[in-house]
Order: sequence, then structure tokens, then C-alpha cells
Amino acid sequence: MKKLGYGLLALASMAYIANPTLGVFELLPDALPGVGNIDEAGATMLLIYSLKQAGILPTSFLGGPKKQKDDR
Repeated sequence: MKKLGYGLLALASMAYIANPTLGVFELLPDALPGVGNIDEAGATMLLIYSLKQAGILPTSFLGGPKKQKDDR
């Protein structure tokens, strides 16, 4: 059930990053100097985190390690 939640979080993050509303819905407008892209950076961090928690390592697409090591 957790993987489903992380998958939904990943989809929501990807939708926000893709910005299908063409700027109609923005948490922080991109025109603000210095802070305009912080919301997209946060959405990218959520995307990477949710993919990692779902067992999909973003680095595996770049030729990195294929399996997640258990840190315990």
C-alpha cells in the first residue's frame, strides 16, 4: 500500500514539474527573482524521494547501482 502512495506522490510531482497548466497554478511565481524556481526544486526532490521509497532508484537509469542496499 505504501508503494501506491509513493507512486501517486511521484505522479503528482511529475505533473507539477511538467506544468500542464502553463503557469496558471504556481505555488511561487517563476518571475520572483531568487525564489521563483524553489517550488519546482521541491517537486523534483519529492519525485526523487518517492521513486526511491517505491524501490525505483533514479540512478539506475544513468547506469548506477541496480538494487537498493539495505542500510540497516
